Amino acid sequence: MSSKENLFDLSLFPLTSQVSGDSHLVIGGCDTVELAATYGTPLYLFDEVTLRARCRDYRREFSQRYPQVAVIYACKAFINPALALVLQQEGLGLDVVSGGEIAIATSVGFPPDEVYFHGNNKSEEELELALDWGIGRVVMDNFREIDLLARLTERRGSVQDVLLRLSPGVDPHSHHYTATGVLDSKFGFPTSTGQAEEAVVRAMTCHNLNLVGLHCHLGSPVFEIGPYLEAIGIMLRFAAEMRRKHGLELQELNVGGGFAIPYLRESTALAVADYAEAITSAVLDQVDRLGLAAPRLVIEPGRGIVGQAGVALYTIGGAKEVPGIRKYVFVDGGMGDNIRPALYGSRYDAVIANKASRPRTEQVTIGGKFCESGDILIKDIRLPAVEAGDILAVPACGAYCLSMASNYNACLRPAIVMVRDGEARLVRRRETYDDLFSHDLF
Repeated sequence: MSSKENLFDLSLFPLTSQVSGDSHLVIGGCDTVELAATYGTPLYLFDEVTLRARCRDYRREFSQRYPQVAVIYACKAFINPALALVLQQEGLGLDVVSGGEIAIATSVGFPPDEVYFHGNNKSEEELELALDWGIGRVVMDNFREIDLLARLTERRGSVQDVLLRLSPGVDPHSHHYTATGVLDSKFGFPTSTGQAEEAVVRAMTCHNLNLVGLHCHLGSPVFEIGPYLEAIGIMLRFAAEMRRKHGLELQELNVGGGFAIPYLRESTALAVADYAEAITSAVLDQVDRLGLAAPRLVIEPGRGIVGQAGVALYTIGGAKEVPGIRKYVFVDGGMGDNIRPALYGSRYDAVIANKASRPRTEQVTIGGKFCESGDILIKDIRLPAVEAGDILAVPACGAYCLSMASNYNACLRPAIVMVRDGEARLVRRRETYDDLFSHDLF
């Protein structure tokens, strides 16, 4: 048996994962088969040990290499009150992109001074909500936002710390839907067209805005170091030019996130230490070369914090075999709770949670239950002989699955449990049919 077929290779699963004597997948001390029976499926679980370990990894690896670092969690990957509390306890800030994400943060008393408000079309109501809360930073994405925020702060007689999101024109070599730092993007002020400089001038002339820094986000996932190094060079050379021409003193450099995780056993991703070494070295080298004071460095991991910590559990139902072509096996979830394979062509691994140590003897394609031919979770995966009632466990589902979940086909969004030390805590109940039309008017 090759290393790729190693039945006990649980490296994609949370750190606490193991296989019990009866061949069940156990995570956080909890038998996943029993969790499925107790809470139903589809069910998402988050391993608290892995969550906290990843928070500490990012804080440790960057802070030991650079004098001032803030780790700001990108809520778009997934956020709810229980997760926000863990992040707060671990000393992370938040990157929010909507009034809803702000509301989740305020619901748990998250300190607003370490929250950054992103987005390319913030509404006046959302900005008012952020200002009422005392948000730490607003990251301005276009000229309309500069003018709107200036008007709102002037009316209040307040001063708001802001950053400008720049588009450095760097290709992160990710899926084109998730490449956000290229020139042809809806996000940010391009540095190559003169618009970024115009944004600096406009922001600095607004007395109620305090321009403290520059931001860019290349996209996600970024598996290479090169794009970060290129973007950092562009950003800091731009900062040096803005200091010379307009007196901008760069206090913060926010390089965004996009840090990759492995989704398949044969795939590789850089360690947090690799990202930290490359990024901090590049910033320190460039500021020394350009004669700039070292700014506060801000990073915004999302997937890197929650990706590995999350696992999706499904119950296997029917099957369909097309002789000589493919055997389909169907689960009770799919693109309604994980649209990534249909949207980005994302690929996943999986195990049968109740047969975790059995030989992978057949090749199947895992199809979801939704009315789309593209609702395929995993194509051509080898698993133990699959039977109706088996529990399929899909690793690396902590990021961008639940946050993009929908009620397509009027299906119910799944429950979520947090596991640790043999205890499972329900942190989101499964939706009910009443929930589906609770906001509809007859």
